[in-house]
Amino acid sequence: MKKIRLTMAQAIVRFLAAQKVEVDGKVEPIFGGVFAIFGHGNVAGMGEALYQAQDQLPTFRAHNEQTMAHAAIAYAKQHDRQRMMACTSSIGPGAANMVTAAALAHVNRLPVLLLPGDVFASRIPDPVLQQVENYSDATTSSSDCFRPVSRFFDRITRPEQILVSLPMAMKTLTDPEDCGPVTLSLCQDVQAEAYDYPEYFFAEKIHRMRRQHADIHELDQALKLLKSAKRPLLIAGGGVHYSKACDQLQAFAQKHGVPVAETQAGKGALAWDHPNYVGAVGVTGTEIANKLAMEADVVLAVGSRLQDFTTGSRTLIDSEKTALIQLNVSGFDAIKHNAFSLVSDASLGLSDLSAGLGEWQADAAWQAMAADGIQHWNAYYDEVTGPCEQPQTKTGLPSDAQVLGAIKRASDASDVVICAAGGLPSELHKFWRTDMPKSYHMEYGYSCMGYEIAAGLGVKLAHPEREAIVVVGDGSYMMANSELATSVMLGKKMIVVVLDNRGFGCINRLQEATGGAPFNNLLENCRTIEAGAPKLDFAAHAAAMGALSEKVANLAELEEAMDRAKSAEQSYVITLDTDPFATSDGGCWWDVAVPEVSERDQVKESRADYLNEKKNQPY
Repeated sequence: MKKIRLTMAQAIVRFLAAQKVEVDGKVEPIFGGVFAIFGHGNVAGMGEALYQAQDQLPTFRAHNEQTMAHAAIAYAKQHDRQRMMACTSSIGPGAANMVTAAALAHVNRLPVLLLPGDVFASRIPDPVLQQVENYSDATTSSSDCFRPVSRFFDRITRPEQILVSLPMAMKTLTDPEDCGPVTLSLCQDVQAEAYDYPEYFFAEKIHRMRRQHADIHELDQALKLLKSAKRPLLIAGGGVHYSKACDQLQAFAQKHGVPVAETQAGKGALAWDHPNYVGAVGVTGTEIANKLAMEADVVLAVGSRLQDFTTGSRTLIDSEKTALIQLNVSGFDAIKHNAFSLVSDASLGLSDLSAGLGEWQADAAWQAMAADGIQHWNAYYDEVTGPCEQPQTKTGLPSDAQVLGAIKRASDASDVVICAAGGLPSELHKFWRTDMPKSYHMEYGYSCMGYEIAAGLGVKLAHPEREAIVVVGDGSYMMANSELATSVMLGKKMIVVVLDNRGFGCINRLQEATGGAPFNNLLENCRTIEAGAPKLDFAAHAAAMGALSEKVANLAELEEAMDRAKSAEQSYVITLDTDPFATSDGGCWWDVAVPEVSERDQVKESRADYLNEKKNQPY
C-alpha cells in the first residue's frame, strides 16, 4: 500500500480538495473554498496546509467567525445543498462565535463543514490561552458547544482519526435526510502532527444526489387520499428546491388543478404569475392561501417541516377535517402534525403521485376560488406596494411594503433578494414577486439577525452572474455588517438597502400587540442620555468600509438609486428612513404567550384574546 506522509491538517485539506460533485452532468469541486480567520489554534496547522493548497482549495479571509459561516451557509443554500464551503477558526471565542451559525444551518438543514481549533490533545501546556476549563470534566472544551447544533461532531485527538471521521463528515454533508452542519474540532497540536496516510484516501470522489422512491404502501395511501379530495392544497417547502423539483411541481399543479402555496424556504418554486399560484401561507401569508388551507380537505406538504409560522401554531390546518400528507425525504419531518407520511425525494414523489392520479383533478369550483382569491390579492399588492409620493403612515415615512415595491420595480427577474429577520420577512413573503427559482433567499428557520449581509456575500460567491440585493433593517445591520468590507475586498458586489426605522420595529409591534408598553425596542423608548440616541449615518459607515453609498429621502429617489447601484461595479449601500409601525394585511394567528398577571389593562385584554385563540389549537 502506497502511503504519503502529511500533517493532519494537510491531509484534511488534500481530502477536501479531492471531493467533487456532479450537477446537471458537470463535475465540479464540492467545496467552493474555505473561509478562515486564523489564530493561535489554527494558524500554524490549518494555515500552513491551506497556504500550500490555494490553487486547489481557495481560502477567503473574513472579519467575523459567525458571519463567515453565515456566508458559507448561504453559498450552500443557493447551490441547493450540492456545493458547500468549510470554515476554520481558532480555539476559544473564534470557535464559539461559529456556534450560532451552526445552529442556523442545523435548523435549516444546510451543509457547512466547521473546523474550529481546540485544546492540546497532549494537555502538556494546559491551560492554554482561551481554554475553557470544566472543573469536573477535563475532556470538555468550548467546542463541545457545537454538539447539540451539529449533525455530526468529532474531536480529532490523533491524526489517523480523520481516516474514519472525514468520510462520515461527507456522508452527513451530502445526505438528503441527514444534511446539516458537521463539526470536526481539531486539537491544535494534532493539526501539526504527521502520519503516513494511504494514498487512496485522497483519490477523487464524485458525489451525486441520492434520490429515494416512496414506500409502495405509503404511496398507495397518499393516492387514495388525493383521489378522494375535492379541495386539495399543495404547500411547497424548501425541499422542492433542494430536490430540484420545481418543474415536477409545476407539472403536478397544472395537470391536476391543485393550488400551490409556499413557505419561506419554498418561495420561488412556482412563478408568482403561474395560474395555480396562491402565494405565501401561514403567519406571513396571503389571505387566499390561508383561506384555502383552512378549507382544504387534503393538504399535500412537499419538503416542509411545517414550523409554527407555516401552520399558524397548529391552528391553520384542522386535522379533524383535513387530511395532511407530508411528502418529505426525512422521516423525522414526515410524521409531524399527525400527518400521513410519504417519505420520498420530492421530485420522484411528485412524479409518482402524478402518474398514480391519472386524470384526477381538483373541483372546478375550488380552482376558480383560488384564481379569484389571488386576483384580489394581486390588486391589494398594487395598492400597498405601488409608487407613492406621500405615504399614509403614522410617521409619513415609507412602509416596508412600499420600499419592497420600489426595489422590485428596479430589479430584474434573475436578481436574488436576501433577508432573514425582523418585519421584512413578513412583507417579502407576501409581496416579493419571484419570477424564477433561486431569486428569493430567506433564512427564516432560525430568523437570525446579522445573517443578511454575510448571506449576500455567500450568494454572490455562488452566483457571481446574478445581482445580490440584501434588504435589511437598521437593527440587523448593526448586529453584523463586517462582511460588507469582505465583499469589497473580494470584488463580490452586492446591493444593500438599509431600512432605518430607528430600532427593532417588528418586535415593538409584537410587544404592543401583546399588550405591552413600547419599551427597549425603538430607540425613542430606550434608556439614553437626555439628547437621545444618535442618528446613525449608515451611508457614511458603509463608505468607511469601501462601499459606494448614498442616503435617499423617498421612494422615487430609491428607485433612481437602485439604477445607479445596479450599474456600479462594487458593493453599493442605499439607506432611507422608514416607518416602524405600518404593516400589511394577511397572515393568521401566531402563538406568542401573554403574561397571566400584569398591572396593565392592555395585557389583561391581550391575555383574554390569547386564551380564546388557543382554543383553536388541537391540544
